[in-house]
Amino acid sequence: MTERDVLLNELAQGLRPMSYGIEWFDALSPEAQSGTLRFLAHYCVQARAVTEDGPEGVRRAGLRPTHTPVVLITRGRIDQQLGKIAQLAPLDERRKAFRLLIAVLAIADERRRERYCSDGCGHWWHGLSGAD
Repeated sequence: MTERDVLLNELAQGLRPMSYGIEWFDALSPEAQSGTLRFLAHYCVQARAVTEDGPEGVRRAGLRPTHTPVVLITRGRIDQQLGKIAQLAPLDERRKAFRLLIAVLAIADERRRERYCSDGCGHWWHGLSGAD
C-alpha cells in the first residue's frame, strides 16, 4: 500500500474532504495525475462498480450532465467508460474525472462492504480510521 492508495481510499470513505483531495491532485504532475486516474479506474473495477453507479457517482461528485466524464460514464459498459475517463487530458477534465472516480469508488466499495465484508474482512482499506 502506498500513500496514494491510502489517500484515495480515505477520500472514497469520506475520511478526508474532497477539497483536500483536489488540492493534492492539483499538485501532482500531469503524468502523476494520469496515473492516479488509471489507478482509480482500476480500483472502481476491483470494487465491482456497475453501470447503475454512474448516475449516483455524478450526483455525489456534483458534476453537470454536460461535463465530459459525465457523458462518458452514462454511455456503455462501465469498465470501458472508466478507462476512457481515466485518459482525459485537459486539467479541468482530469479534475472532474478525479471527483467522479472517487465517487464511483465510494459507491462500489460501500456495496462491497455491505455484501461481502459485513462480518469482517482482510481488506486493509476497510481498517482506515481517517487523517492523522
